[in-house]
Amino acid sequence: MAEHLLEIRNLSVQFHTAGGTVHAVRNISWHLDRGETLAILGESGSGKSVSASAIMNLIDMPPGEITSGEVIFAGKNLLAMSDDERRAINGKRIAMIFQDPLSHLNPVFTVGWQIIEVMRIHGVPADAARARALDLLKRVGIPAPDTAMRKYPHQFSGGQRQRLMIAMALALKPDIVIADEPTTALDVTVQAEVLALLGELQKETGLGLLLITHDLGVVADIADRVVVMNAGEIVETGTPDEVYHNPKHPYTRKLIAAAPGRGEMHEPNATGEPLLKVENLCKSYGSFTALKGVSFTLQPGETMAVVGESGSGKSTLARALLRLDEADSGHAYWKGQDLLKMPAKELYKLRRQLQMVFQDPTQSLNPRMTVYQLVSEAWVIHPEILPKPQWRARVEELLTQVGLSPAHAERYPHQFSGGQRQRIAIARALALRPELIVCDEAVSALDVSIQAQVIALLDNLRRELGIAFIFIAHDLPVVRDFADHVMVMQAGECVEVGTVRQIFENPQRDYTRRLLDAGLDPDPRVQAARRMPNARIGAEVG
Repeated sequence: MAEHLLEIRNLSVQFHTAGGTVHAVRNISWHLDRGETLAILGESGSGKSVSASAIMNLIDMPPGEITSGEVIFAGKNLLAMSDDERRAINGKRIAMIFQDPLSHLNPVFTVGWQIIEVMRIHGVPADAARARALDLLKRVGIPAPDTAMRKYPHQFSGGQRQRLMIAMALALKPDIVIADEPTTALDVTVQAEVLALLGELQKETGLGLLLITHDLGVVADIADRVVVMNAGEIVETGTPDEVYHNPKHPYTRKLIAAAPGRGEMHEPNATGEPLLKVENLCKSYGSFTALKGVSFTLQPGETMAVVGESGSGKSTLARALLRLDEADSGHAYWKGQDLLKMPAKELYKLRRQLQMVFQDPTQSLNPRMTVYQLVSEAWVIHPEILPKPQWRARVEELLTQVGLSPAHAERYPHQFSGGQRQRIAIARALALRPELIVCDEAVSALDVSIQAQVIALLDNLRRELGIAFIFIAHDLPVVRDFADHVMVMQAGECVEVGTVRQIFENPQRDYTRRLLDAGLDPDPRVQAARRMPNARIGAEVG
């Protein structure tokens, strides 16, 4: 039998913490062959990212400790190599695409400098490195590569930043690319483009792709084999078709059952005066027009989903409504009062009724505050809501509601995964018992089962407390399960609006149909039938 490109043998990793030893990875074994895509599927805390970090020598030791196992690459055990030997391999022969590109791109250096640096460290001459960087930016579909080389990470959209990370990973033509949730925060068409791009590059170079994900749709679309992990252990392996259609382990069956897009569609029945009425909202940034006369109404207890590609104006709309950015013109009537004209003192009193869950909890949560302080801060600002002796119990109740442990209250944001940080942000928003919550990609980073729990939680709050939601999302199956109405945005305009059934079963605009076609189905057989249209989308844009 030919030697595997990469082989993990009996790997175990643990972390020594103040609360005891955490066994993050327990005696796992798998292999990756050249030209193959292996998906490691599992929820936060399953050990999938820890095992990838062991390959790249990214585990902090202490508190981490690799207690057993081997990582065999090119006939040698990476775990037995010196730091100098590992540095010669990392980046050059094994590269990594991280989950959150904004956290892994240096904000004070241009992206061109950062891509060139990867090559210069491994001895590539400056002129050759610059030429290669320009070629890579073209290859991954970044517009105007010469200009882009001089820009900083914050000047790119989320999808473009992920493409930059891909360019950086491919700079030295590695044998293996480890992609850690590479499409989690991307809208459906950009996700299709990125997956198609990875597939094309894999065919061209024959690299082995290790894909870490919690998204069954991504597994169905791109994986050759899948390894399912739970609580640090491998519970199931096989092809995507075998695992989806004939799951052996209860945990795998639970993941499949939690996949969104299978439930009954909501039929709106709200009547009476609208809670929020938006008329001709406009917003520009210099010469760029982000919102072009957007109008819609929202009834009490109703969910309006806002969908569209990066740059369509979804987040700008949310920020303008909450006065985080000032709109140029238009009206937003909240119970008859125009939010956009309201004096600061009145707006301050109203803030508790309007809350927002931001897309990136890494940026929205103060890293110096504990979870308890983050959630209870709302009552410091609005002390009339809850007496201080009740704060601790209420924080623990909120953490339990969003799928966290009360014991997490004394930890800091950096001690959690991306999905767990988003749950903290949701608990923080719920603390004020608002009438409207604006969710900007609030569940995009969550595992499928936790996502299902959080959506069920939000749905219960809507029914029991009458909370309304503006739900900005790129995950169309979640929108199908949760929303009452859908507003489709493109280039700052509302191009189509209707009930969930109207949008999903009878879309009127080509753009809406393209969004729906770009979505991923968790069933590999269904997704296989849709691959050709998705591949065309990637080819047209990339």
